[in-house]
Amino acid sequence: MPEHPDLLALIGVAIIAATVFALLARTLRQPLILAYLLAGVAIGPQMGLGLIHDQETIGLISEIGLILLLFIIGLEMDLQKLMGAGRSLVTSGLGQFPICVALGLGFALLLGFPLGGGRFDALYLAVAMGLSSTMIVVKLLYDKYELMTLPGRITLGILVFQDVWAIVVLAVQPTLMNPSATTLLASFAKGGALVVASLLLSRYLLPHVFRFIAKLPELMLVAALAWCFLVAGAASHLSLSREMGALIAGVAMSTFPYNLDVIAKVTNIRDFFVTLFFVALGMQIPVPTASILGLAAACSAFLVLTRFLSVFPILYFLKQGTRTSLLPSINTSQMSEFSLVIVAIGAALGHVQPNTVGVLTFVFAITSVASTYMITYSHDLQAAMGRGLRSLGLGEPEGLKVEDAPTHAGSGIVLAGFFRDASAILHQFEMESTGTSPHLILKEMLVIDFNPAVLAELKRRHIACLYGDIASMETLHHASIHSARVFISTITDDVLKGTTNERLLQQGRKLCPEARVIVASDTIPGALELYEKGADFVFVPRIHSDHFMAEVIESAFEDDLRHLQVREIERLKSRKEVLA
Repeated sequence: MPEHPDLLALIGVAIIAATVFALLARTLRQPLILAYLLAGVAIGPQMGLGLIHDQETIGLISEIGLILLLFIIGLEMDLQKLMGAGRSLVTSGLGQFPICVALGLGFALLLGFPLGGGRFDALYLAVAMGLSSTMIVVKLLYDKYELMTLPGRITLGILVFQDVWAIVVLAVQPTLMNPSATTLLASFAKGGALVVASLLLSRYLLPHVFRFIAKLPELMLVAALAWCFLVAGAASHLSLSREMGALIAGVAMSTFPYNLDVIAKVTNIRDFFVTLFFVALGMQIPVPTASILGLAAACSAFLVLTRFLSVFPILYFLKQGTRTSLLPSINTSQMSEFSLVIVAIGAALGHVQPNTVGVLTFVFAITSVASTYMITYSHDLQAAMGRGLRSLGLGEPEGLKVEDAPTHAGSGIVLAGFFRDASAILHQFEMESTGTSPHLILKEMLVIDFNPAVLAELKRRHIACLYGDIASMETLHHASIHSARVFISTITDDVLKGTTNERLLQQGRKLCPEARVIVASDTIPGALELYEKGADFVFVPRIHSDHFMAEVIESAFEDDLRHLQVREIERLKSRKEVLA
């Protein structure tokens, strides 16, 4: 019997190596993606210790990371907001890839790559360099909180259009020797049918399913992943990309009120598999020769140049200004991991020589590392390039509005969790409202909770609210509460699920450092301990009335709570209860 690889051992070796190199990279302040690639090189069979020979198994597992990443992209894709960039997004998305392929084809022929006679090395090189890495770009912009800024939305739009172009390439690829319109039309028909079926299910079936399980946050993740892999599997069955199926699944769920919580829960799982993806990629890097390295360096420099030649002019002449025109050019200046898949298929079909695959693998490695630095320091790089462009007479149009990171409407006061005491406090503010004009605090309030019935009633009362599990740091992060002035938890630890008021205090301090943080305790010693941990005020339900807490919240929104805090600490210390 053939010996089966110990999958657990293979994954263990990959993760241990990734951790060691990540710690080293962190110490040297280098990108984590570089660490993961080097970890793959170190343990792989090409240039490393040969600890892992079964690269296909690790590669299969790591593909899950790409599927989950595209699922999250789909979940976060607000199509109305995405298309809010208007013709700038559509024009740059449609124009970038053909311009890059045209420039790349000329460059590849100049370098001597063949085209014709059954060989398509120059075409594959041009196509591969025309696609950017969704995984790298989205992860870095996501970490910088820039994914939904105007340059971020345009960048994401370009990446989405690139995915469409990639589907076209994959559809044409098998018929490259003898192109067939029938095969191409069949692929588009299958893709369209999958989109329609997914949207219909998300419209008429999924809402009922997710409404049923919404009160059980632990099932939310399982159900969302089941939907993701169901659509991804259907795409594979139709001979389409599983990754594109995952993107469709995410887009279909993006209008649900539950997507924030799903994103928060899927992120950590995704990061695990994404790490394996880059380690597996590092294992495949071949032993370099001087010729391959020289070609890879030239192609890498040319790739970065083509992004500026294809993206910047379109956006600038659409009057987006230098900042919004340069940032997407910088963000997309790397080669896609999808390009390696396309080239690998081309090699299997006999369209390209192994030397071309080796060159493009190093182009991916070089541009991945370089673009990590470029995106990390994109604003400094953009400012320097902007000064150079201004010296050439290409300045910002007069009256141009520069868009910064978005903030959630009604997020001046964040109420983390909603239970009986929160309901009583909210009612107090409603009683103080006059006529049709709600209380100022109600206009500034954002409630985060996972009870659909509560959220439905809050929406009916025109209170801003989001579905999410407050036990997850990612949920609070993605709720965009960073500019909040007051962060409140009115639920005591005996009722909270999966978190504590001390943890919420720490998370509130980290996510919105300028906010006054109010947390809850059901005991006096617990309240005093929370004060010592840095709480601005501690709500003790059996001591503080809803009317008093409404005044506290109003004071916190308008001023600090230091005088009230000192008085409350003295008051609590003076209480000598039997059961404190």
